[in-house]
Amino acid sequence: MVSIPIKRSSEAAAIPTYATEGDAGADLRSVEEIALRPLQRALVKTNVHVAIPLGYVGLVHPRSGLALKKGITVLNAPGTIDAGYRGDVGVILVNLSDQEVTLAAGERIAQLVLQEFATADFVEVDELDESTRGVGGFGSTGTH
Repeated sequence: MVSIPIKRSSEAAAIPTYATEGDAGADLRSVEEIALRPLQRALVKTNVHVAIPLGYVGLVHPRSGLALKKGITVLNAPGTIDAGYRGDVGVILVNLSDQEVTLAAGERIAQLVLQEFATADFVEVDELDESTRGVGGFGSTGTH
């Protein structure tokens, strides 16, 4: 288990919590009520600030229930919270339904998943080695 320092910038902010033991995503909650018209997007504040450790990234994922029941999803899914970021964990939501949707203050709007990662040393070369796929484009590995 990794310890994540967290700061709330308002009393309305909720510390992310896991719904059940073993869940990968901790619920993020809105601090304000927001209404989204069809196809409208908005940056929704959580008033939560985190200090992700070096070697980890915080990934903001949509909530499947919110997507299925209300047509609300995270627009830039997954959103990325880098180790050096200390600002408000905002969530860009979009309403993909054909009706206005209102989300209450305190409602679960997304999930925060912590993931370990490796960085790369990008080395420019004149040629790349051959592969089975080669330079085939999107969908080139599937069969019809």
